[in-house]
Amino acid sequence: MESRLKVLGHPVHPMLVMFPVALLVTAVLFDLVDTVGGPDFLGEVAYWNITVGLVGGLLAALAGTFDLLAIPSATRAKRVALTHAAANVAVILLFAAVWVVRLNADSRAAGGALIAIEVVALAILGVSAWLGGELVDRLGVGVDRDAGLDAPSSLRPPAASHRIGEAR
Repeated sequence: MESRLKVLGHPVHPMLVMFPVALLVTAVLFDLVDTVGGPDFLGEVAYWNITVGLVGGLLAALAGTFDLLAIPSATRAKRVALTHAAANVAVILLFAAVWVVRLNADSRAAGGALIAIEVVALAILGVSAWLGGELVDRLGVGVDRDAGLDAPSSLRPPAASHRIGEAR
């Protein structure tokens, strides 16, 4: 199934997900280092990583919704995509809760309970990332129907004779 939202022939959703994932993982690492005695500024940096990670996560979710809505109902891909989406919503909500607690706090540093929430959110994110890989690599969601080892450039319109399922 080909992605519905593309830029220069490439699906947008996979382009966007790397940013919030990297920012949120890094935020948790910074919070852990800050908690065990690292430099004081790491809690502040972690807070801003979460802020930007949430914005990026919402943009990635918006792009992913285009592909989700295009997946035919009553398919394994739809079930996996819905689980993937639900897991990502949980991650966004958990990190949003952590962000709200830290928003007006005297210190932007996270304590034990907030870090526990972040770690749970990262575990869910890991499952969701695996599900996203399952969608793309196993089920072909978002993959160009003309994909292959010798596929032409995504910037060229596909030739009719190169479509999957057609005789050459």
